[in-house]
Amino acid sequence: MRSNGINRDTVASSPTFQDIADEVYDILHGRIWAGHNILGFDCALIQKAFAHIGRPAPKPKGTIDSLALLEQRFGRRAGNMKMDTLANYFGLGRQEHRSLADVRLNLEVLKNCATVLFLESSLPDMGPLSNEMQEELNQLDSAVGFLEPDQVFIPSIDASLVPLYRGSQRIKLLHDLKLCCRHMKLRFGINMKSDFFDYYGRPKLNIIADASPNLCKVLDACDDIASKLSVDSGSKSEWKPVVIRQYDYPAVRLHIPASGDIRIYATEIYKKEPSGTEQRLVFTKLDSSELSTLFKQGSFMDAFFSLDPYDYQQNASIRLVAKKLVIHSN
Repeated sequence: MRSNGINRDTVASSPTFQDIADEVYDILHGRIWAGHNILGFDCALIQKAFAHIGRPAPKPKGTIDSLALLEQRFGRRAGNMKMDTLANYFGLGRQEHRSLADVRLNLEVLKNCATVLFLESSLPDMGPLSNEMQEELNQLDSAVGFLEPDQVFIPSIDASLVPLYRGSQRIKLLHDLKLCCRHMKLRFGINMKSDFFDYYGRPKLNIIADASPNLCKVLDACDDIASKLSVDSGSKSEWKPVVIRQYDYPAVRLHIPASGDIRIYATEIYKKEPSGTEQRLVFTKLDSSELSTLFKQGSFMDAFFSLDPYDYQQNASIRLVAKKLVIHSN
């Protein structure tokens, strides 16, 4: 109702999905499916809808996801890459959130993007990019594929068991869900006393940040699905919720991993100046004391992280692995 004005009266006389399932199947099966963010949204909903009525779902001959295509070729120059954001960028009007109107808008957005890319490809070679331009492009690339919590359609969250090694399995969240949370308040920085070490002798570094209500909703949904799958798979490990609720405000633990068997950080770490300029910090060695001076309690950061379910030594949960952290300067 809030997003597109549909209420109970609107659909009171509409058929159920089971009533039209045959027609939907005939339209979709063996065809090429195209749309904006269909791999992360529509495809999952189609699978769930047919599973709900006990019917096999249609299978596409191929898929064209304009979100993935535009992220790769157009970049995030238009913002968060939502359909309404792209439409506003090109002056096409607002998204109506009606099927046919949205399809037509999707086509117009693609045509406008294609025109811009064609014109850019026709320009003469301007030579190498400046360091500032290249750094900006690198920052955009590192953010591609991350969703803000309010962009996640919670009913589409799912998990499955995938092979690990020697016949074992691990839980994988659908589409390798990756999240971006901006302006997170750091509750606890690097705790030098409680660090412990991995197989290579590297400290396992963690920071704890406050979690917004929208982030909690997404993580709680992931917890529910993954923990149930863990029990169904026969695991005897104790499942620990990913959201920490022992403080006066919900929080999450972000893990800063090292890369491979060498002692450098796998997480990209940036410092953001009050002007908005981001500068990537370069570390020549893995030094937790150096990080502790950066991640100070009460400071703010933008966090880009993946969700990695694990089951190890009778403990199971979802680890939030930091891919990129942007620390705000005071």
